[in-house]
Amino acid sequence: MSEPKPPTPTPGDTYKGWLFKWTNYIKGYQRRWFVLSNGLLSYYRTQAEMGHTCRGTINLATANIAVEDSCNFVISNGGAQTYHLKASSEVERQRWITALELAKAKAVRMQAESDDSGDDCPAVPPTSGQGGGCRNLEIQSTLRTLGSKVEDLNTCNDLIVKHGSALQRSLSELEGIRVGADMGEKMRQVTERATLFRITSNAMINACRDFLSLAQNHGKRWQKALQVERDQRIRLEETLEQLAKQHNHLERAFRGATVLPSSFSNPTLGSKGGVPGKGDASDEDDDNEFFDAMEDPAEFITVPADPKYHRRSGSNNSGISSETGIDDQSFDELSLASNPESPQPLELEPVRQRRTRIPDKPNYYLNLWSIMKNCIGKELSKIPMPVNFNEPLSMLQRLSEDLEYYELLDKAAKCQSSLEQMCYVAAFTISSYSTTVHRTGKPFNPLLGETFELDRLRDCGYRSLCEQVSHHPPAAAHHAVSEKGWTLRQEITLASKFRGKYLSIMPLGSIQCLFDKSNNHYSWKKVTTTVHNIIVGKLWIDQSGEIDVVNHKTGDRCHLKFAPYSYFSRDVPRKVTGVVTDKDGKAHYVLSGTWDEKMEFSRVMQSSKGENGTEGKQRTVYQTLKAKEIWRKNPLPEGAENMYFFSSLALTLNDPEEGVAPTDSRRRPDQRLMEDGRWDEANAEKQRLEEKQRTVRREREREFWNLSICLVFLSIHLLSTLSVFEYLDSINDSPLKSTHPDNYQAMWFEKLDDPVSGETLHVYKGGYWEAKDQGSWDVCPDIF
Repeated sequence: MSEPKPPTPTPGDTYKGWLFKWTNYIKGYQRRWFVLSNGLLSYYRTQAEMGHTCRGTINLATANIAVEDSCNFVISNGGAQTYHLKASSEVERQRWITALELAKAKAVRMQAESDDSGDDCPAVPPTSGQGGGCRNLEIQSTLRTLGSKVEDLNTCNDLIVKHGSALQRSLSELEGIRVGADMGEKMRQVTERATLFRITSNAMINACRDFLSLAQNHGKRWQKALQVERDQRIRLEETLEQLAKQHNHLERAFRGATVLPSSFSNPTLGSKGGVPGKGDASDEDDDNEFFDAMEDPAEFITVPADPKYHRRSGSNNSGISSETGIDDQSFDELSLASNPESPQPLELEPVRQRRTRIPDKPNYYLNLWSIMKNCIGKELSKIPMPVNFNEPLSMLQRLSEDLEYYELLDKAAKCQSSLEQMCYVAAFTISSYSTTVHRTGKPFNPLLGETFELDRLRDCGYRSLCEQVSHHPPAAAHHAVSEKGWTLRQEITLASKFRGKYLSIMPLGSIQCLFDKSNNHYSWKKVTTTVHNIIVGKLWIDQSGEIDVVNHKTGDRCHLKFAPYSYFSRDVPRKVTGVVTDKDGKAHYVLSGTWDEKMEFSRVMQSSKGENGTEGKQRTVYQTLKAKEIWRKNPLPEGAENMYFFSSLALTLNDPEEGVAPTDSRRRPDQRLMEDGRWDEANAEKQRLEEKQRTVRREREREFWNLSICLVFLSIHLLSTLSVFEYLDSINDSPLKSTHPDNYQAMWFEKLDDPVSGETLHVYKGGYWEAKDQGSWDVCPDIF
C-alpha cells in the first residue's frame, strides 16, 4: 500500500481506490472511486469523472473516523457530512483507515502550523509500506517531544537570567548599605531571590537531564536505523549490479542468437518459470487477519489463529517448514525459487508480437421494431439475430479465454501437496469468470465442425484446441495441454431460461484438470450466469451458485460459494468463499475474495463449532493464519470500453494467423466483418452461413434416415434367421447406435467414458497439430 502523504504535496501524494458507499435502502452500497489528497477525501462514480465531476468531498481535519466491523467504517464531520463506507476485505479497510488517520493528523498539524507560526518546516519524505509510515510517525512524534523539551529549556533559561539579575542587584545593594534597621529587610529580599534562583536552576538541570536522556535513547535507535538503511542500500546496489550483469548477458545472447537448436524450441518457458507469481500479500503489516464474516445463513466464519501457531516451526505435507519464516512469503516464490527444473533463459528467440487493439465498436442505433418487422411471416428457427447483440468472438474463443490465468495451473503443477494444489485449481476456476463482469455482448454461435486453436507454446508453454461437436444441443469440446505438466479438458453445453427481467444461462458438462507429476485428477462444473435488465435498463451480469472441485485421486474437495448480488445485502458484491478439505472432511485452507477482482487464501490452524445462525445452523469457526493473495485480475487494456471490454488475451484471439485450419473461427467471415465495423455486411453474411448450415443439416438427416431404413430391412432379415440374443448383439454392434444425435462425427475429438470421474465427455484423439505441421487439412469440411 502506498503510504499517506507528507504535508508538502507532491505528485505521489494521493491515495486512490475503490470503496463501496452506502447510498440508500433501494440501491444499497454502490461502488465509487475515492481519492485521498491533501487532507481531503473526494469520491467519483468512475475514474473518468476525476477530471470534471466530483460527487462529494470531506475535510479530514475536522472529521471523525470510526470503525464499525471488519469491512465497514464511517467518516463524519459533525453531522453535515457522513460517509458509510465498506472495503472489499479487512486488509483493504485497514489500509484505508491507516491512510485516513495519517492524512487527518497531517491536516491538523498543517492547519495548526498555519494558524500559529506559518513557519515552513522541512517535511519528512514518505517511505513505502505501512512499516515506513509507522517510522515516519515515530520520528515526527520524537521531534515534537524534543521540541517541547527545547522550549522548556528556553523558558528555564529566561527565568534563570531574570532571577539571576535580580539576585545580583540585591547583593550589590546589600554591599552599599550600612548596618542598621534596613539590614533585615534587605537580607529577606536576598534570601527570597536566592531561593527563586535555586528553584529555577534545579528546573533547568532537570530539563537538561531529560533532554539528554531522550536524545541519547533516540540517538542510539536512529543510529541503528541508519545502519539498517546503509546495509539495505548496499544490498540494493549489489542486486542492481547483478541485474545489470544479467541484462548485458541477455543483450549479448539476443544479439548473437540466430537459429536455436530443437532443444530450445520453447525458450519462454524458462523466463516464465523464473518469475514469481503476481499478487503476493506478504507485505501486509498484520500478523493475523480477520476474514469478512459472511451474513446468515453462512456456513463458517474465520478468526485469527492463536499466536503460538506463528511461533511454532514444523513441516507438513505441503512443504511449509516454518510458520514464521515461510508464512511471510508466497508459496509461488518458494516453489519457483527452489525448483531446480526451472530452465535458465540462456538464449532467447523473438516471439510473435501480438496486437493490442482492435477497431473501436461502432455506435450503431438498434431499431427493435425494424427487427421485429423483418421477422413477420418467418419460421422461428429462421429468424436471424443481428450482430448488434454480439461481440466479434465465437463461443469457442470465449471458452479458450479460460486460459488467461494459466499461470495458476503452472504453479499448481509444482506443488508438493495436493491440498495446496487444490487452492490453485480453485483459484483458476474462479478466475475464468473475471472477464465476464463487463462483457454483455453475446458471442457468435459456432457452426458445427468449427474449430479454434490457441497456440501459445513459445509464449506461455501451452496450446489448446476447441471444436463444436454438436449443434442440437450445442456442445463444444476443449483440450489444452502444457509443457509444465498439466492437461485441461472440458465439454460445455449451454441451457438457458428467460424469466422476464433476466436470462439465466446454465452451463452443463464438466471440466477436468490432470497433472502429470502427481497423477491428481480434478473435476468441477460451472455456476449459473445471470444477465439482468434484458427488457429495460443497462445490462449487467452476475454469477451465482456453488462449485465442488474434487480430487478423485486423494478425495480432497474444495467447496466454493458464489454469493448472488442483492441490493439490500451489506456484503461485498460478487463475493466468493470456499473451504478446502481432505477426504476426512478436515478443513486445511479457506479462500475468500471476489470473482471480478482477486482471491486470497489462508491456512486453517484450528476449527470449532460457533454460534447458531438465523436459520439455526451451527457455523464453523476457523482460526487462520495471515491471508495470502493467490490471484488478482489483470487490468483491462487502455480504451477497453471502446473495444467490447476485451482483455489483453481476448484482443489477440481473432488476430489472423497463417497455417490454421480452414474451419478456424478466425476465418469466419461474418465475425471478421463485425470486427472491422461493417455490421450490415456482417448481418448478411451471418444469415448466409446459418442458411448453409441448415442445408447441410437437412442433407445429413436425409442420409441418416436412409441408413435407418436400410438397418430396418436388415433387422427384419436377421430376425428371421437369428435368435433373439444374436439379434440384440447385432443391434449393439450396428453403426446406428454410435451415431451422434446430429449424425455428426467430430473431427478431432471422440466421446469416451472417463473411468476416474465416471463422466462421459469428448476427449481429444490427436491428429490436429500433426495435420497443421504437414499443412494437410483434407478432413476439414467447407463450413464457411
